[in-house]
Amino acid sequence: MTSLVDDARSLTLEPGRLDKDAAAARTIFESGWKLLDNLSARSQRSADEKEDARKIVAAMSDLCWRFCRTHRSELYDRLTEQRSKAVRVDELLWRAGELWPGLVPTRDEVTAEAERMQADKDGREIRQGLFVSQLLNDPDIGTHLITSMLAPTEAANRQLDELVERGSLDLGSARVAVEGEVGYVYFKNPRYLNAEDDEWVEAVETAIDLVLLHPDVKMGVLRGDPVEHPKYAGRRIFSAGINLTKIYHGKVSYLFYLVRDLGLVHKLYRGFARDGDHTNEPEPESTIEKPWVAVVEGFAIGGGCQLLLVVDYVIAEKGSYFNLPARKEGIIPGAANLRLPRFVGEGVARQAIMFDRTFHVDDPDARALISEVHPRDELDTALKTVVDNATGSGMVSAAGNRRALRVQTEPLDVFRRYMATYAREQATCHLSEQLIRNLELHWKAKSRKV
Repeated sequence: MTSLVDDARSLTLEPGRLDKDAAAARTIFESGWKLLDNLSARSQRSADEKEDARKIVAAMSDLCWRFCRTHRSELYDRLTEQRSKAVRVDELLWRAGELWPGLVPTRDEVTAEAERMQADKDGREIRQGLFVSQLLNDPDIGTHLITSMLAPTEAANRQLDELVERGSLDLGSARVAVEGEVGYVYFKNPRYLNAEDDEWVEAVETAIDLVLLHPDVKMGVLRGDPVEHPKYAGRRIFSAGINLTKIYHGKVSYLFYLVRDLGLVHKLYRGFARDGDHTNEPEPESTIEKPWVAVVEGFAIGGGCQLLLVVDYVIAEKGSYFNLPARKEGIIPGAANLRLPRFVGEGVARQAIMFDRTFHVDDPDARALISEVHPRDELDTALKTVVDNATGSGMVSAAGNRRALRVQTEPLDVFRRYMATYAREQATCHLSEQLIRNLELHWKAKSRKV
C-alpha cells in the first residue's frame, strides 16, 4: 500500500505526452483497485483497513486530479474531435473510461458498483467529478461543455413529431401535455412522492426539451402528478427532492447530479444554446427558451426547491412549504448555493442550506420565491389566469428579458466556475461515510426498502 501511495505521488506528468502518462497512471490505478478489492467490504472494515483504504483512494484521486489538470485540453479535444462535436457530460465520461482505463470508471464498472450498498462503494465515481471539475476549470473547455449540454436530447428530437401529433406523451417518470400554447410537464414518481432519481432526470429533461422544441408552445408549466403515499394519496405533490432511499441502497449515480444541473435545470434557466454557440460571452449569442411557471402543491423539498430558483413564476398551494435539507442528507443542494442568496440574502440562504430552515409559503420570508398563494381548490383557476395573461399579451420579448436578467445575476462564466467546484465537492459528498450516517440518523434509511 505504501509503495502505491508513493508511486502515485511521485509520478511526473508533463503536457504533450498524454499516452505515455496514461499508461503509467493506468498501472497505478489497477494496483490500487486490486488492493481495495482485497480488503473487507467498506462498511465492515477494521480501523486499520479503513485508514489503508482512505490513503489508497486519496492517492488515486490526487493522481487523477493532477493528470486531468495537466492534460485536460488534449483529453477534451480527443473526446470531442477537436471540439467539433457537442458531447454530453455522461457520454464524455463513458468515452474517457474506454480510452484511458483507470482514469475514470467505465459504464460496466459503474453498473457493477451500483449492485453494492452506498456504504460499500469505494469511490470509483469520485474520479468522474475530478475529471469534469478540471474540464470546467478551463474557461474555453468549460464553456464548450456547458453549451453542449444545452442542446436537445436525442430522445426529445426523436419523439417531437409524436407529441405534435398526439398532444401528450407518457415518458415514465414524467409526462408532457400540450394545451393550446402551453406545454405542461408533470413529475410522475407516485410511490416516492415524485422524488428524483436517474430515471426521473432522463424523463424530465426529455419532457422539458419537448416543450422547448414544440413549434406551437409559448411557455411551460411544471407540476407534480397525484401520488400513492397513504398520507397524500390522490393529491398532487410537487417534489420530495432526491430519492434518499435509493441513494442509501446505492441506486443513484454520481452522474445524476451532473446531468441534472448541467442539463434539465440549466435548460429551464437558459433554454437551448444554438449549434456552435460556444463563445465566452456573458450569454450565448442567442438561445431558444420559453418562460416557465411552477405550481407547488404539498412541498418542494431539496431538488424541488432548486427548481423554483430557475423558473419565472411560482404559484403555491396555501399551507405548502419548501426547504433545502442538504445538511441532513450530506450533499450539496445543486446550484442553490449559487442562486438562493440573490433571492433571500446570504444570511438567510446559509440558514436554509446549513441549518435546515423551512420556508412556509404563507410567510413573508417566502415571498421572494413565491408569486401567488391560493387554496388547493383555487389553484387550477389561478394557473389558468396566469397562463392566459402571459400568452394573451404575446411572448415576443420573453427570451430577451430573460437573457438581460441573467447578464447581471448569473453570467455563463459564473455558472461555469460554480459547477467546477460543485462537480468536485459533490463527488466527495456522494461517496462519504457522513452521507450514510446522516441518512441513517435523519431518514431512518436502514428500515426503508427500495
